[in-house]
Amino acid sequence: MGAPASQPRSGRPPAPAEPPDRSTSASPAADLRLLAGALAAWLAVLAALGMPAAAGLAAGAIAVAASAALLLTRRRWAAAAALVLGCAGAGALATAARVGGVQASPLTVLAGERASVTVDLMVADDPRLLRAGTGPERVAVPARAEHASAADRSWSMRDRVLVLAPAEGWRPLLPGQRLRATGRLAPPLRRDLTVAVLSVRAAPRDVQPPSRAQTAAGRIRSGLRDAAAVLPEAPRGLLPGLVLGDTSALDPALAEDFRTAGLSHLTAVSGTNCTIVTGAVLLLLRLATVGPRASAAAAGLALAGFVVLARPSPSVLRAALMGGLALIALASGRARTALPALGATVLGLVLVAPPLARDPGFALSVLATLGLLVLAPGWAAHLRARGVPRGAAEALAVPAAASLCTAPVVAVISGQVSLVCVPANLLAAPAVAPATVLGVLAAVVSPLSGSAAGWLARLAGLPVGWLAEVGQRSAHLPAAAVSWPGGAGGGLLLVAACLLGVVIARRAALRRVVLAAAMGAVVVAVPARVAAPGWPPAGWIFVACTVGQGDALVVRAGPAAAVVVDTGPEPVPVDGCLRRLGVRAVPLLLVTHLHADHVGGIAGVTRGRTVAEIDVGRSREPVAGWRMLERSAAERRVPVRTVAVGERREVAGVVLDVLGPARDFRGTRSDPNNSSVVLRVRARGRSLLLTGDAEVEAQEAMVRSGMDLRADCLKVPHHGSAYQSQAFLRAVHPSVAVISVGAGNGYGHPSGLLLAELAREGPRTLRTDVDGDVAVADQRGQLVVVARSGRPP
Repeated sequence: MGAPASQPRSGRPPAPAEPPDRSTSASPAADLRLLAGALAAWLAVLAALGMPAAAGLAAGAIAVAASAALLLTRRRWAAAAALVLGCAGAGALATAARVGGVQASPLTVLAGERASVTVDLMVADDPRLLRAGTGPERVAVPARAEHASAADRSWSMRDRVLVLAPAEGWRPLLPGQRLRATGRLAPPLRRDLTVAVLSVRAAPRDVQPPSRAQTAAGRIRSGLRDAAAVLPEAPRGLLPGLVLGDTSALDPALAEDFRTAGLSHLTAVSGTNCTIVTGAVLLLLRLATVGPRASAAAAGLALAGFVVLARPSPSVLRAALMGGLALIALASGRARTALPALGATVLGLVLVAPPLARDPGFALSVLATLGLLVLAPGWAAHLRARGVPRGAAEALAVPAAASLCTAPVVAVISGQVSLVCVPANLLAAPAVAPATVLGVLAAVVSPLSGSAAGWLARLAGLPVGWLAEVGQRSAHLPAAAVSWPGGAGGGLLLVAACLLGVVIARRAALRRVVLAAAMGAVVVAVPARVAAPGWPPAGWIFVACTVGQGDALVVRAGPAAAVVVDTGPEPVPVDGCLRRLGVRAVPLLLVTHLHADHVGGIAGVTRGRTVAEIDVGRSREPVAGWRMLERSAAERRVPVRTVAVGERREVAGVVLDVLGPARDFRGTRSDPNNSSVVLRVRARGRSLLLTGDAEVEAQEAMVRSGMDLRADCLKVPHHGSAYQSQAFLRAVHPSVAVISVGAGNGYGHPSGLLLAELAREGPRTLRTDVDGDVAVADQRGQLVVVARSGRPP
């Protein structure tokens, strides 16, 4: 390399009085070497997790040997290459040794045999509630197996297991508790050093009390949830998630909005939380004129307590280690560069806890930190040089850098890219610190005074409410997120797109070309968008929402109002469909029957909307579905009414006639399905027949009754299953048939025989798994069917 301009051509070193320039490339090169080693170890751990132990050990040994051989050479690049290979070898060896332990575990053999065992366990993390529709609640409990017995044999071990158990008796457990359980083993679905999955049907036995620290942490966590109960629905669930990563009460629709808006990192404990907590402690101690070492020690204790309180999840561990390194630097008075600290943290974590290498949250956390360290300072300086005020420059640079670095991983996970991430984070940033500090204070005070905790939660509710509003409004902007290919290919494609964007941004000529092309696209696209029919189509009467394997049907009942029939299996899809239709008021919600795929999404209908009444048929089976409906109605103070055959109701110009069931069905293939409420709906001069999941027995009973079943549009019963009556289809004689069905379902819906029968009868047939939302409209006296483009979620 040529000599720097500040040196003479002879290459003589500068005078001793001149200090060396600390901005030279020596320090960054060291930083990059350590980061390269951490990346090599990460990739090696990923590879070793997916291969047999012997292969991992061999690969690790080869890498270590090559590293040692390189150290014997005197080439300039040898030291850096040796570091990278040595880190990769260490990662492969450490992981392969643990994979070997998994392969040699007696639980691995027993899991392959699906054996029933009695296991002594230690709970490793909080139980996580699983989505179970209307069935009994179940939880997933990460645990460590310490002793197992089966068929008069017993073993001792220290193996990771995942327990799937009923919520009753298991949900209140805290990390560190020991217990005994009996269940059936099965192999794990992921290769993350989990030895087996233990399915349990009963409550745990011989449960030992948790440690005092975990008991206190559990009391504080529950205290924060109780204190947040005074807040409205959205902030109530968001505050514990923002402060402690406790998302048990978080509204699923709000969580989806945060994902779309690029704010999901706010619902998980990360480096931001640790920085805010330790920063608040350091600020108070600095105001009290406490010395740096004492301040660092106090902040370290606060950080350790916060980790126990928030549970040692991957993001918390990473953030805590980064905070610990910063505190050591403060106490020693020696400056440490941030990039080596990040490299050392990543290296240490993947060696100590190899499963983190496969954790998307860990990858997001590391990449976000890398963006803040590498890109954000330069971008902020560039903005300041262009006249942007100092605070505003940092506020713009930080979310932009974090979003750019994490975008490929987000695309791999979600299959979409948020276009509102940067402005949403910019708007949310001022509220995060006060919400976190007030929330932590409310949590800490809750065991001492519930009323004081409630007042602190009310204060925290102001910034938390702002965060919820930002997330909801950002997510519902037009084109808030665009679809992107998922998987590794989609991630690599987005990396290439980002690199291309960086190249374009650095060249003025290319910037001008791209800007001109973008302006031309806007000039063409905006008028086309305005002129083109949007969603919903003009004159729409009825929409079958895409909600997966289930029914959610919407009948227009005036501006921003609709009658809703069934809710689908989950809240988020039906809420999204109603938002797309602009529905803010539901004068009537009718549930045809109480299976999970028809009532499980009821919270998505009631969220943010006025619901005047809920109607249901006479059957109360399954009981779990009825309890869900009762609970949701009681929370919203919505009356529940039982409909009867023969009654007619008119709601905002929509006429509903109840055609069935005339009796309770007993002994059929599915009594709840056959007991579905069947409706004829008349709106804007058109007729719809909505049939729930009525099967052959119920259909033939209506045909035998002689009632008029003719309708312009038929919602095909039971997701297009094979249990259909040809006489019923002929009696309805629809012009349009809509099948509400989930893509790739395991039931074989819709039946090929039914599709052939519909083809013979002649109605135009659409299905939500292929066509997305399906709308039936009356336009100038013509019956029009419009399918919303795009595959179902």
